[in-house]
Amino acid sequence: MSERPLSAQGIQGVSRRRFLTGTGSVLGAAALASTLTTPARAEVPGLNVCPIPDGSQVRALVIGTGYGGSVTALRLARAGVDVHMIEMGMAWDTTGPDGKIFANTTTPDYRSFWLRTRTKQPLSQFLGFPLDKDVPRHTGILDAEDFAGITVYQGRGIGGGSLVNGGMAVTPLRERFPEILPTVDPAEMYATYYPRANAGLGVTSVDTTWWESTDAYQYARVGRKHAQRSGFPFVFVPNVYDWDYMKQEAAGTVPKSALTGEVIYGNNHGKKSLQKTYLAQAAATGRVTVSALHRVTSVTPAAAGGYTVAIEQIDTTGAVLASKTVRADRVFFAAGSVGTSKLLTRLKATGALPALNEHIGKGWGDNGNVMCGRANHMWDPTGKLQSSMPTAGIDNWNAGGAFAEVAPLPTGIETYASFYLSITRTPRRAEFTWNPATGRVDLSWDRAWKQTSIDMAKSIFDKINAKEGTIYRTDLFGAYKIWGDHLTYHPLGGAVLDRATDNHGRLHGYQGLYVMDGSLIPGNTSVNPFVTITALAERNIERIIAEDF
Repeated sequence: MSERPLSAQGIQGVSRRRFLTGTGSVLGAAALASTLTTPARAEVPGLNVCPIPDGSQVRALVIGTGYGGSVTALRLARAGVDVHMIEMGMAWDTTGPDGKIFANTTTPDYRSFWLRTRTKQPLSQFLGFPLDKDVPRHTGILDAEDFAGITVYQGRGIGGGSLVNGGMAVTPLRERFPEILPTVDPAEMYATYYPRANAGLGVTSVDTTWWESTDAYQYARVGRKHAQRSGFPFVFVPNVYDWDYMKQEAAGTVPKSALTGEVIYGNNHGKKSLQKTYLAQAAATGRVTVSALHRVTSVTPAAAGGYTVAIEQIDTTGAVLASKTVRADRVFFAAGSVGTSKLLTRLKATGALPALNEHIGKGWGDNGNVMCGRANHMWDPTGKLQSSMPTAGIDNWNAGGAFAEVAPLPTGIETYASFYLSITRTPRRAEFTWNPATGRVDLSWDRAWKQTSIDMAKSIFDKINAKEGTIYRTDLFGAYKIWGDHLTYHPLGGAVLDRATDNHGRLHGYQGLYVMDGSLIPGNTSVNPFVTITALAERNIERIIAEDF
């Protein structure tokens, strides 16, 4: 089958003993750090990060600094509107004891997990050895939030999910768009807002000539060979990584980042996270201020107009330092699918915003995420050195309902393993509800629903295994467990566009309240979702500025 891009158009080795007795990393590795070390610097020079004073009045308050929030802040600021952003996580502008801002994937420490005393890594075992370890409780960068039947991984800090993802920047094929956002005009999205989002995010494609020869993508070339021999299309996918920087990493002329496995706990150098793109541009306007380690607890209509917003300031242990009340003319909910949905569900149920409609909390999905690994033959090594930034996938969406990212296993030793994150066409949708007995928001996800995603992923990997004479790995997600069916990296829905909101994100029932993040998208995007979240935010905020300001 042919290779095609999926776009808007269309370490060193370590001994086995050291590997097994390492630090309990996400991949079980103790890969050697680069010998080139330079202190990391603040990612958003010029961004005004300071605690919002109690009693403040702001014209526009944005809750969250991820994709939707960053787009909103930039476009409002460029339109002359002063913006204050509230971020629950840290600023990530201070180096740790290793001279770096972010911890390495292979050595999780206090910076890695959000308010946990033990890591909860996506891969819980390797070669039969458990990987998790005790860590100090800290406002780390990756939140593994547990609900009944599913763990949702989310980024915490200024930049949100852009801090912890693999940068795989996929625009869905146009023919699939009506399944994703049926009330949005595809023509305007593909002519205007997807190109705007890709430009704003700094999306580019890997140099395929270099890709074909570098050791760092041997694992992906093995994935291509196996996909094509089984008749599946292999597609290159754009990314937000700086490919010139990665080439310099490979040449040994700059500090390593992707080539030393940095990904889920942040990337110190080459990835163009939101701090380097939308937030940097927002900082340049001089109109955007951010309060880090602050969380919104309530939003209610203010007697004098606008909204009274209750906020807690926390320290790095999660303890509340101060409670504040501010007034905002307009409030933009951009705390991510889970954050926004939980907050709105609670505000509606507890009477703070009782006029929110019956669609609040509904339409939530996991983007069909499921993971697996395959054990290859000895003549198919995937390489000791693996870039942590994926570049390609296997597209069986039309025939089997699955798109599988060919993902890295950057352990620093040869594993002869291929690893995949699949996105599947699952029809399952869950609902957030308020539980007054516990004072928590629950999610009605059923773990058994993942079987649909497994079956769709098997449409690819059963065939590849049969063709190659290989088997599934059973040592990654628990003893003798093939499928990583316990999680999602791509939460979507909960305040669905044109249901909980109008067709541009205005919440029904209240003038001046908006939703601007992945909670607008009903559960599935057919590919990695952050480009679609960004493009939809670009579309919505353009209309809101034109009509509401």
